[in-house]
Amino acid sequence: MRPALRYAELHCLTNFSFLRAASHPGELVERAAALGYAALAVTDRHSLAGVVRAHAAAKEFDLKLLVGAELHPTDAPACFALATDRSAYGRLARLLTLGKSRAPKGECLLRFDDLARFGDGLIVGIVPEPGAPPTVGELEAYRACFGDRAYLAAEAHRGPDDAAWLAALADVARRSRVPLVAAGGAYYHVPERRPLQDALTAVRLGCPIADCGTHLFANAERHLKPLDELERLYADLPDALRRTIEVAERCKFSLDELRYEYPEELAPPGRTPLEYLRDLAWRGAAERYPDGIPEKVRGLLDHELRLIAELRYEAYFLTVWDLVRFARGEGILCQGRGSAANSAVCYCLGVTAV
Repeated sequence: MRPALRYAELHCLTNFSFLRAASHPGELVERAAALGYAALAVTDRHSLAGVVRAHAAAKEFDLKLLVGAELHPTDAPACFALATDRSAYGRLARLLTLGKSRAPKGECLLRFDDLARFGDGLIVGIVPEPGAPPTVGELEAYRACFGDRAYLAAEAHRGPDDAAWLAALADVARRSRVPLVAAGGAYYHVPERRPLQDALTAVRLGCPIADCGTHLFANAERHLKPLDELERLYADLPDALRRTIEVAERCKFSLDELRYEYPEELAPPGRTPLEYLRDLAWRGAAERYPDGIPEKVRGLLDHELRLIAELRYEAYFLTVWDLVRFARGEGILCQGRGSAANSAVCYCLGVTAV
């Protein structure tokens, strides 16, 4: 009896790829678990925003989650990048920060040199343009940068001739010595989400669906596929399916490894962050209440500073204070918000005005 197929989906976008993908992270995770996938990668376009909810859902459904992002360098084929460990995740976050700092809000400008600079520990799957396999030279550039962490993604979506398309990808992969790996390029968890994805595309382009033309996908195949369907689709490329598990096993990173890490240099030399926060709070209170600090406010400050010390949140308050101070110094409009915004400490620090 032939063993059951083991498959990991390596290229999947959630609705955190704004106005592009049409399923919530939890829906995708639940569907992948129901289909019997060994793992699911969340690779939103130029973003890590979807992985937090996906992580929570993956723990609920006991599914391995791979953390990554879809990248579109201006001078190289697109790819998805997966973090193999904590350090690689940090580099991926820095890479995305760099790209977004160069571009208008909502956009990201990356070059291939940026991927090379921050690519240590990242596994990349080069994503071909539909109907246009990458050149040998383009794949060799990725291989020179990422070594055995570079793969060519074989994505088939029931086009006019999937067999010819996959054969062309296999040929260029062989000639460039970049292994082929199966991937879905999923934009929703079930085919029934295709109309919503069309509508999102129309909103993004600012035109009616009827005028979107080739910006719309040709069919409803951008969903998570059952294992037996994947076996039929990649019948001539069993190694491409096997490599999805190889990639998943190389990715050891989990969001459980993350902890809040705040800058230590916010406190002057010789002072602890808590001591410095206390000084700032009482100094700010004196400025807020030049005629004398009311007893009620003194009580609030004492209580809140004790609570902050117990919870070890002093670095958080100092970080927010530093951000607000910088923004106001640069004439940038800002306002404190969130569950701590109405605290006496925030008011005395100048983070909030009420």
